[in-house]
Amino acid sequence: MAARTNGNTVDQRVRCEVNGSAMVETNAPLRPEEEWTILERVFQMLADEGFLGPSTQEKPVVEFEYPEDLKERIHFPMDEQTPCGAATVERIIRQVLHYSVRTGHRHFHNQLFAGVDPYGLTGSWVTEALNTSQYTFEVGPTFTLIENAVVEKCLRLFNFGQGDGILCPGGSMSNMYAMVTARYRAVPDVKRTGVSNLPQPLVVFTSEDAHYSITKAVHWLGFGLNNLVKVKSDHRGRMIPTELEKAIESVVASGRKPFFVNATAGTTVLGAFDDFNSIADVCQRYGIWMHVDACLGGTAILSRRHKLLLSGVDRAQSVAWNPHKTLGAPFQCSIFLIKERGLLHDCNAANADYLFQQDKFYDVSYDTGDKSVQCGRKVDAFKFWLMYKARGASGLEALVDNAFDCAHVLVERLRSRNGFRLLFEAYQYTNVCFWYVPTWLRVAAAEQETPDWWQRLYSVTAAIKEQLVKRGTVLIGYVPLPHKGIGNFFRMVVTCHPRPTPESMQYIIDEIERVGEELGPRKRETINH
Repeated sequence: MAARTNGNTVDQRVRCEVNGSAMVETNAPLRPEEEWTILERVFQMLADEGFLGPSTQEKPVVEFEYPEDLKERIHFPMDEQTPCGAATVERIIRQVLHYSVRTGHRHFHNQLFAGVDPYGLTGSWVTEALNTSQYTFEVGPTFTLIENAVVEKCLRLFNFGQGDGILCPGGSMSNMYAMVTARYRAVPDVKRTGVSNLPQPLVVFTSEDAHYSITKAVHWLGFGLNNLVKVKSDHRGRMIPTELEKAIESVVASGRKPFFVNATAGTTVLGAFDDFNSIADVCQRYGIWMHVDACLGGTAILSRRHKLLLSGVDRAQSVAWNPHKTLGAPFQCSIFLIKERGLLHDCNAANADYLFQQDKFYDVSYDTGDKSVQCGRKVDAFKFWLMYKARGASGLEALVDNAFDCAHVLVERLRSRNGFRLLFEAYQYTNVCFWYVPTWLRVAAAEQETPDWWQRLYSVTAAIKEQLVKRGTVLIGYVPLPHKGIGNFFRMVVTCHPRPTPESMQYIIDEIERVGEELGPRKRETINH
């Protein structure tokens, strides 16, 4: 309910007594034995607010509010002195839900993830309720075996032989695992002496279109940004292997040691796949560790039609894959694989006696915690494992193929619709990049598309996005590529959940066109100047 205060319409604040001030609501706190009843109502609250099942599509993608306005609608400070009752707690939850983004909405395409697979969500709820860790068999017996099964399956999928792996808290950490492991393989004594005592500075190579986690890892691990080489990519965002070799030769000539090349399967913006076989040839010639960041594009491995995108990935020494992106496993679910069995443990082991006693009453090889950088580790494998059990290989493949098919439908319809302009004629993955040129910005000839005209188009893209968010009809991202001299364009990401359809693709086109054309004269004048 809304109340008018100082001329502004705001929702009543949800709060309990604070320092003796009047309460908005008064209700008795639950007895300890009654506290768990809140869980019985959470599912219905989620359904009512459009976060579960078909009801999601009946709500806007988001009820957008600016930060200062949102602070007026919900009492965020943690200043309660007395317990809140059940009614107040439920109302707090409902308000939080009301103003949250419905990532499971059919028209949420803002990120590389979207809705969750219901079986994956079931797995997530179960693991949260059990509240256990993943470091020893004794506290997670079934989950230890489940993680082993997931790793073994993924090793087969990526043709990594009898390798090893671990579930990580996100793709950025998976890429960092790869870099730490490669460093240990290149200079085993670094674990004892540290990077400051290396005989030569170690150098990392990645493409200029790669994920920023590589830059962060170079900083966090002490290599220094001066020892990160960003290799040129082609117009489609793929690393150029000849440029990689030139960069390696230049580093060798400088007296530094190349040790790690990061290739990408599905770049963040363009969804580009590097030429893994050509990059592997270069790495093999120079004895350099090759890692593939397949956090986005690794899902193609589940499809017989599309796994050729990953041709040559089996020549890498390590790979990272996030089923929580395209496939719809709940956050977080990131898999790191390595070809050399035992290397993860040797690299990361700290031999904590209070956890990893060697005289336990069971086979201690099932205690996986010492190959992790973490101590407590969430049980993430269960989510993907349960999805696979429920859907099987054919069910997951059908989801992936449908996402690719709908992305193709979108490309074809954009190509044939007046005013829309594709960044590329074809796309390797399910990222589709394009502009919409409203009728009032169109010019008669390409010669009239001056730099100023392009700047106005970039501003139009941002303005359309703003209106889509405020109306709650569509969330779709826009991005620039400054290193390629390209300003804002729409990046549409098609994922497996909720299942996209040709109709949902058409809606995106129609809504962008409608909003673009409805930008009023005052807005147009602002953009044009």
